[in-house]
Amino acid sequence: MGGMFDILRNAWKIPDLRKKILFTVGMLIIFRIGSFIPVPGIDREVYDELVNRGGSLFGFLDIITGGSFKSASIFAMSIIPYINASIIMQLLTVVIPKLGQLAREGEEGKKIIGKYIRYGTVVFAFLEATGYYFSLSGYMVGGRSIINYITVTLTFTAGTAFLMWLGEQITEFGIGNGISLIIFAGIISRGPTGATALIQNFQAGNLGPTTLISVLVTALILLVFVGVITGVVWVQEAERRIPVQYAKRVVGRKMYGGQSTHLPIKVNLGGVIPIIFAMSLVAFPSLVLGFAFPNSPNP
Repeated sequence: MGGMFDILRNAWKIPDLRKKILFTVGMLIIFRIGSFIPVPGIDREVYDELVNRGGSLFGFLDIITGGSFKSASIFAMSIIPYINASIIMQLLTVVIPKLGQLAREGEEGKKIIGKYIRYGTVVFAFLEATGYYFSLSGYMVGGRSIINYITVTLTFTAGTAFLMWLGEQITEFGIGNGISLIIFAGIISRGPTGATALIQNFQAGNLGPTTLISVLVTALILLVFVGVITGVVWVQEAERRIPVQYAKRVVGRKMYGGQSTHLPIKVNLGGVIPIIFAMSLVAFPSLVLGFAFPNSPNP
């Protein structure tokens, strides 16, 4: 633990690195502030009831978005449209030869692919915002109207576009991958809420009939939490090391090479991105049904 603090303290002493850290923290603070700005026109009480009845799917979306989904804020869709656009673009580079050639052209090709991903993000965000609107139209003040449609779709689309820009700024001028940091900040922001709920349930005796059982249940929950985090880190950092043997070669009168090394290949190359994409695919039918049956009592 002391070594980690020493690393942070030494990093803080470097002016350029300090600026990057402050810039990253500032951008994440802006993200968290935006998570509390609600979209106008939504009946919050009825919407909260809808989300609570949404089950694990809505719960997962709320975790990924850092509570923005449940609060119907301007960042309710988070950067999920950006992830969808990125994955689809990666698939298209395999299917369409011209895009595949662009992806192999180095930095210039990556810039063009990045531009296509931005366009795709806006399109996906607008489509998802439209589905969001028709799913929520029965819970909006004034019901369906052109004004409400324009307000909701443009607000959600602009929120996603702003988060995409925020992530790119962090990647370019801050520390680490901006999109991953936004997802991380959203997930850990739910930590205090979960800890508070656990403490309240413990104090109310909801975890067991006796104090001893409540303590054991609480300890078990914390143990499982630590175990899950440990397992995630272990899988994320795991790699398959393929041995590589360099051939010996003679240069003049000397012999070089013959060294052994390894080629590290990550076990989990995709990270959490495929999971988010899969959840988006699972959520798509519910958005379509919400469009077709806006007055249905089931979400």
